[in-house]
Amino acid sequence: MNRERILVAARKALAHSGEASLQSIAKSAGVGQGTLYRHFATREALVLAVHRKDVQELIEAAPQLAAALPAPVAIREWLDRLASYGRIKHGLADALDLVIRQKLADEGYDSIIGAMSTLLDAGQSTGTVRHDIDAEEMLLLVGFLWRLDTDDRWEARSRHLLDLVMDCLTPRMPA
Repeated sequence: MNRERILVAARKALAHSGEASLQSIAKSAGVGQGTLYRHFATREALVLAVHRKDVQELIEAAPQLAAALPAPVAIREWLDRLASYGRIKHGLADALDLVIRQKLADEGYDSIIGAMSTLLDAGQSTGTVRHDIDAEEMLLLVGFLWRLDTDDRWEARSRHLLDLVMDCLTPRMPA
């Protein structure tokens, strides 16, 4: 219970600023600093746990969305979640050094590709998604999510760019 509250508070704080203090995170979670340190001995351990939890939630969402929604709607919902994670990732990146960031990217890569494949396969099997795109290409298409400035235009820009990605995934009518 406390661990989950700390992770939620840390995600929110780090999305706002990579410089969020452990004291402010503990306060926001409604726990003492000792409780935070019992669960996460270092700032790095907490940031890594937030990252891993976010990636796991993305991975678990893909088959659920693919089963519950029409493929294009499922893909867009998943991409919107990925966009939210991309915004949070800016704060996480500020809190981790380059070596750790690369390790985490490598660690989650195959799972994210698998989640994207699940969604693409569902759309390709129904003819609602182009057959000539694979998960690695889709990941390249949405790479902007990690590059956008997290300013007051971020949400509108990411939504517009994801609309363009969705247009790219739509099968073309024969000429």
